[in-house]
Amino acid sequence: MTIDLDALDRALDALPNLFRGPGGVAGVVKDGQVVASRAWGYADLTRRRPMETGTRLPICSISKQFTCGVLLDMLGDTAAHDARVAEFLPQFQGPLPTLRQLCDNQSGLRDYWALTVLQGAEATQTFRREDALPLIARMKTGHFPPGTAYSYCNCNFRIVSEILESETGRALPDLYAERIFGPAGMRTAELTSDTRHPADEVVGYEGTDAVGFFPADNGIFWIGDAGISASLQDMLAYESWIDATREDAGSISRRISVPPAYACGTPASYGFGLSHETVAGVKVTGHGGALRGFRAQRFHAASARLSVVVIFNHEASAHAAASSLLAAALGHEAPKGARPEGWAGQWLDPESGLLLRVEEDAAGLTLRFATGADRLTLGEDGVPRGAGVSLAREGAALVMNRPSDNLTVRAEPLPAVTVGDAGEIAGRYHARELEADLVIEARDGGVYVGFEGLLGAGPMERLHPVGPDVWIVTTRRSMDAPAPGDWTLQVRREGGAVAGLSLGCWLARRIDYARV
Repeated sequence: MTIDLDALDRALDALPNLFRGPGGVAGVVKDGQVVASRAWGYADLTRRRPMETGTRLPICSISKQFTCGVLLDMLGDTAAHDARVAEFLPQFQGPLPTLRQLCDNQSGLRDYWALTVLQGAEATQTFRREDALPLIARMKTGHFPPGTAYSYCNCNFRIVSEILESETGRALPDLYAERIFGPAGMRTAELTSDTRHPADEVVGYEGTDAVGFFPADNGIFWIGDAGISASLQDMLAYESWIDATREDAGSISRRISVPPAYACGTPASYGFGLSHETVAGVKVTGHGGALRGFRAQRFHAASARLSVVVIFNHEASAHAAASSLLAAALGHEAPKGARPEGWAGQWLDPESGLLLRVEEDAAGLTLRFATGADRLTLGEDGVPRGAGVSLAREGAALVMNRPSDNLTVRAEPLPAVTVGDAGEIAGRYHARELEADLVIEARDGGVYVGFEGLLGAGPMERLHPVGPDVWIVTTRRSMDAPAPGDWTLQVRREGGAVAGLSLGCWLARRIDYARV
């Protein structure tokens, strides 16, 4: 398969203007050879240090596939080590996930970075390596039985890395270097766990053109779920290594790319730290990465022997940028959808307790349910579809299908309200699941909620009503990035009086709070 190099060059030239920010890098590998490599802008605006293809940047959650690759290469049969998962979840009730289910994001565990919000963390405080396991050990229940569905969860890979280091008696940085960085020719890649000290002193930026850009302050210590820093040169060497080992059934890249499935045999869309999706009309494996001030995305289309890497030191969509490069190289044009009508509204999912909101515009629909908004377009059959999601109507109910998550939701309409009885819900509540509290305060028409727990007393967050006994907590900044999204808060009544609350977001659903 040939690619359109002229179209690819034009797409690369367009990136700095389409995805505006301090700087970025992008590159493409075809048939094992680098055919494009770009760097623009600045790694540090204040010091006027230019971004270069050799500048190391956090690749964030792209690190997960490296962790899984080392796990398979060092330990082989993951089932032989399943019993060790119990050590990290001593209070968990019900079946425990296997090591493979952790690697495939099928554990059902709530994401521990989302839970830092509920444990009272401030966005910029220090989160040490020793802070993680006590937080994970408090988990008592999950979203679903292991192996039955998909739910993105960073602590899956934190547990995997702890087991890997324990079983091998070696540190993860050394394993990365020996098993992947060295063989792949990633000459400068390393595990930079402490995000306050990034490689090459690169600066990540929050903000937009509208408000300006300012340096992000990250205090997280990563191990296994993220943490690798690599230059564009390193990442393109990795893509070339994948191509070079494509015929070797025992290679790390082939082993982590095996199509995943759920326990029932239904094909899954995520396995061993790799997402399996269709982009620009071609099947790809890949992963995105996000830390406050940074975004990254890589795709590998095995059938075309084509790989794309994009990394920004700001928060524009690296996924959209990488998708545009794939589309240009392959000459793919996205079909144009019809203007949608009659889809806007809000619904409540009775299972997850989360709010679904749909907005219309001339180009399609925006669905707000998961961590980030989903964009959907209306097909010729009248069905709104996006990446891994589609919508249908059953009377007043909204049916959302997310086959990549093995999930179908039938949500009931929720009448919209703009005023709620803040005085009625004000007070203190305790979550046994988290061993943590929240407090709601009403002040002259404003309503706020604060979280207190293992990590301290966090800032007060805005709370506003969206439906009868349904409120939204808007968390725009968290320790990890992106923020976990809106938290849906439902009031629980007994005999008409407020007895408790149910609080959740896509990454941490249905946490019960009892009124104190």
